Amino acid sequence: MQGLILAGGKGTRLRPLTVHTPKPVVLVANRPFLLYQIEFLRSAGIREITLSLSYLPEKIVQLLGDGSDYAVKLTYVTEPSPMGTAGAYRYAVGDIKDTTVVLNGDILTDVRLSKIIEFHNNRKAAATISLRSVPNPEIYGLVETGDDESVKRFIEKPKPEELSRLTTDKINAGIYILEPEILDLIPVGENRSFEYDVFPQILSSKLPFYAFDLRDKYWRDIGNPKSYLEANMDILAGVLRVEFSVQENLIAPDCTIKPGASVTNSVLGVGVHVEEKTVIENSVVWPHTRIAAGSHVSGAVIGRGCHVGRNVTIKPGAVLGDKASIPDHSHF
Repeated sequence: MQGLILAGGKGTRLRPLTVHTPKPVVLVANRPFLLYQIEFLRSAGIREITLSLSYLPEKIVQLLGDGSDYAVKLTYVTEPSPMGTAGAYRYAVGDIKDTTVVLNGDILTDVRLSKIIEFHNNRKAAATISLRSVPNPEIYGLVETGDDESVKRFIEKPKPEELSRLTTDKINAGIYILEPEILDLIPVGENRSFEYDVFPQILSSKLPFYAFDLRDKYWRDIGNPKSYLEANMDILAGVLRVEFSVQENLIAPDCTIKPGASVTNSVLGVGVHVEEKTVIENSVVWPHTRIAAGSHVSGAVIGRGCHVGRNVTIKPGAVLGDKASIPDHSHF
């Protein structure tokens, strides 16, 4: 069994944080996001992992190398042009004869992958997808399943008049297990989507197609600034189990926090400098950013190498891109 991470997205919803940093390696609790996905695959015994890349691929390769630092073997495949989720899978794995676990590149979860694999094998499935219940199903495409947990149909984003007739609140959670026969449904070198092209084909082909419900397990798509910040806060709060020690704050090495400054429930990257009488709360500050005296940062994400002037107020929801400079006495 091998793993494939679809890590080629431009991360446009996460901008300005992804202008210079590929979304798969944005820092979550001071670790490149892909390390959480690599650990997710490794926890189920998967050691051979392919990364499908497109946007700023060299930065990802340079950061992760051959994977030996993480006890896995990493292979990189760069799409010649955007190929969609299924097209990227077809291009990356070629004619491989192995079962493949496929992850969308922005999914953070603590479900045990071994349980999904066991579910897939017990049902002799050709394909298994993961599902997650959401409180607002009207804004998503939905998946309907039968009593035997087989996939019955995919429902496009429902119209208002259809809401009362919905029989499901479950969405695609971005974790798939696919047998090699699925490759036969995807033309080589063409742009294809799992959601809109391949999954409906699997249904019409009558192949055994099942859905694993994540139920109460942690799951988050980190693809926008609000969700990205919440993922960091969830780790600090212990809502998401991680393999490293977490205290009230996560302070990286070489940070300077001057006397009289206050840092609460926040993540500070390498080399962050916080001057006296500054308050930082419920925020994420990327490496090598300087926050001058008397400033107040709350519920914000501040990119790499920024300068925040004296007596600045940065309010909840604010996001600063790399190397932003905020003048003294500003309100942002």
